[in-house]
Amino acid sequence: MSIRVYRNAAIRTGEAGAPPAQAMAVDGEMLIVVGTEAEVRAAAGPSAELIDLDGAAVLPGLYDAHIHTAQYAQSLGAVDLRDVRSLDEALAMVAAHAARLRPGAWLFGGRWNSNTWNPPAQPDRYALDSVCPDLPVALPSVDGHTVWANSAALRLAGIDASTPDPVGGEIVRDANGEPTGILRESASYPLRNLMVSADLRDLLRTAQDELLGLGLTSVHDIDGEDCRDAYLALRDAGELKLRVHKAIPMIHLEKAIAEGRRTGQGDDWVRTGPVKIFSDGALGSHTCHMSESFADDHGNTGIAVTPYEELVTLFSRAAGAGIAVATHAIGDQANHLVLDAYEALGATPGLRHRIEHAQHLRPDDLARMARLGVVASMQPVHCTSDIDLVDSLLAGHELASYAWRGMLNVGVALAFGSDAPVEHPNPFAALYAAVTRTRTDGTPVGGWQPEQRLSMAEAVTAHTLGAAYAAGEEDRKGLLTPGRLADFIAVDTDPYLESPEAVLRTKVLTTVVGGDVRWQLI
Repeated sequence: MSIRVYRNAAIRTGEAGAPPAQAMAVDGEMLIVVGTEAEVRAAAGPSAELIDLDGAAVLPGLYDAHIHTAQYAQSLGAVDLRDVRSLDEALAMVAAHAARLRPGAWLFGGRWNSNTWNPPAQPDRYALDSVCPDLPVALPSVDGHTVWANSAALRLAGIDASTPDPVGGEIVRDANGEPTGILRESASYPLRNLMVSADLRDLLRTAQDELLGLGLTSVHDIDGEDCRDAYLALRDAGELKLRVHKAIPMIHLEKAIAEGRRTGQGDDWVRTGPVKIFSDGALGSHTCHMSESFADDHGNTGIAVTPYEELVTLFSRAAGAGIAVATHAIGDQANHLVLDAYEALGATPGLRHRIEHAQHLRPDDLARMARLGVVASMQPVHCTSDIDLVDSLLAGHELASYAWRGMLNVGVALAFGSDAPVEHPNPFAALYAAVTRTRTDGTPVGGWQPEQRLSMAEAVTAHTLGAAYAAGEEDRKGLLTPGRLADFIAVDTDPYLESPEAVLRTKVLTTVVGGDVRWQLI
């Protein structure tokens, strides 16, 4: 393959303080020269293929540090209740979607948020049964930590009045002890195990094009082993266009160890990531683990999905086998205990441990997180989506919430992502949220807790080099410099020059992975 020169662009290499370059030369999958057009063309030689980027701004490929790509792929054809504002509206959408399904099919989707319903209503299985009595229905909430199921789904999962609550979960029951169809945290796992798509490879093939069109060239996938198998099959068939750092579900840790998997193992297309462990739940489900009660729910401090002693055991088991740990922690008590467990683990050379979400911390824990070298894998749009929830449920708590500025100031490494399909995977929405701390309509004016805002350069770094650093890939990705992979995007808006509002509306023109154009705006 001849050397290719991508030219006529304002290339933001990601190096702090570096002026824009004009051209880049690519040999195979690697960048070999970056600089002025004259410099690059002279180094590339007269036989190089010239590719004109028409004056576009160019950025390193954006890297989503926390995304559920299998769930996202499945959501593209599932019922989406994210924007409904009442129980009746939700049921009408479920009924319309059920009418399009074949007999015996599962009805998936969800992303409902009963906190926003007016009039207020509590979803239950009887409501679903009224519009979908025969097909099994399993609908995760918007935060993914509660599942709303109908009677048919509960029967298939073997959940009835005699089923005990599992450790780290709750089967919500009525006054007679019957399951209402609301399953929190680990109680939903039997249903989630049934929510498997046989055509996942086809779905991921479609989803990767959606993600490439948003400017993503790499992802940290947080889904299951079926997703890993599908990605490996796509890679082996030459159909994978997106680079995947694949997490290991906690329930498959022993299997992964027995197979000899280690974090970082693999190639530039599919690598083994960390083991994903849940410490607590989510704010909207009242299951994140807090040191004080929720303001509207006295006595409830959330759920410790994995008890502290088990965290310590799991961390040691994984790290001893060469597997990094990524721990979901949202509440301040969960984050505190996870940091305690990382501290008890001690030094693990070559492994970068992480906290996923790290939403609400005790202020003193920020410096401890930096000292321990724990990466904060965070999703900026969670902040702007949760403003009202935080103000109502955590009123009076002394917290560092979505404390991006505070983290950077003390030396915590930030890696940004989306948590799609909980939020939309558009990384430009994340950049906008990180620098404004406002919703897309500009509220609250001036930003929520604006002292925690980032500069645009810092936000871009967290969504490129920061995510690469979390994966131990900073020598391969995250900057556009010689010796790194030729993964980059051409966009119609230069985030370093334009307003955050303009960045929010950015259109991706071309996405290049490994030196090849993998997606292009038609």
